[in-house]
Amino acid sequence: MALEQKPTTPPLPSTVRFDRICIVMMSAVGDAVHVMPVLNAIKATYPRAHVTWVLQPGPATLVRGHPHVDDVVIFDRSRGWRAFADVRRALAETPFDLVLGLQVYFKAGLITGFTRAPVKLGFDRARARDANWLFTTHRIAPHVGQHVQDQYFEFLDALGIPHGTPVWGLGPWNDEERAFQTAFVSQFDRPIVPLVIATSKPAKDWLPERWVAVCHALYHQHGLQPVLVGGRSPRELQAEAEILRGAPFAHSALGSGLRKLAAILDGAALAISPDTGPLHLAIALRTPVIGLMGYTNPKRVGPYDFAHDLLIDAYGDPGEDYPIDMVYREHRMERITVADVLAKVSHWEAAYRAPRLTALSDRLTSR
Repeated sequence: MALEQKPTTPPLPSTVRFDRICIVMMSAVGDAVHVMPVLNAIKATYPRAHVTWVLQPGPATLVRGHPHVDDVVIFDRSRGWRAFADVRRALAETPFDLVLGLQVYFKAGLITGFTRAPVKLGFDRARARDANWLFTTHRIAPHVGQHVQDQYFEFLDALGIPHGTPVWGLGPWNDEERAFQTAFVSQFDRPIVPLVIATSKPAKDWLPERWVAVCHALYHQHGLQPVLVGGRSPRELQAEAEILRGAPFAHSALGSGLRKLAAILDGAALAISPDTGPLHLAIALRTPVIGLMGYTNPKRVGPYDFAHDLLIDAYGDPGEDYPIDMVYREHRMERITVADVLAKVSHWEAAYRAPRLTALSDRLTSR
């Protein structure tokens, strides 16, 4: 089928088959969420395409079971170099028509190199780190900085695949997950607000004592139930202990796993999160989320197309028109005050609360 393509280097063949596609994106949950609209756009145009996704065990729990993902190949980095051998064996017998190299690091380049395909499409040389471009056969055109989601859409543009409003297709996908969501939400006498209390990098975290103050305001002033969510790393457990000491009425759901976390976020009235996977998961689920951003550039990795008015931007200085880049800024998260967050909660009250609670009630009562 002839495609209307944007330029690539070298030019793509005039016809590209889409019978078997491999996605190489092995990074964190947020990146996996950003790939979902690419996946759904491909399947909307080529519903018979067989899609294999290479990724790490964490985000694999979210991706596995998605109706548009046919095979999952696990890259378990805890196995060291054996992880590469595992993936190479898993891919050895499967020829692909197209490989999408959506990750720019060397380890992803090696995985792309293991695949057999006439077209391995990756980033242009300026954006491909660690000589990643050496492992691809074709590269998208150079582009100035933009949001990560739009970067991934460049691959669709290069292939001539239409896309408009992103479609993520996330949430509770089966009866068991929907039942969990109903039971979890129903145990409280008020709407829930998941709080993502720590991230993979301390520089992206907010201060536990400020979470305590927010918990009190949510519970006592706004009639909302704070729910602590995330994993069970030492830093998360330490933050959990400090928050529960100061706000014992908060509920902890740490360690629920990604699929249950998705169900919790999907059933929430509001979420509050720094820049980490659950923030992007909430956006994909269309759950209003107050984003706390200071370490990473919100123009590049902030909420994509929803809840921009709830974002707290501590990355830039007042009035600063900073560029869209990958520069990290240390010691910015402490600039976000409790008052900043509560001002956004009040804005949520005025702009989001009534329609959100109505939608949640309609959903839960229809089951």
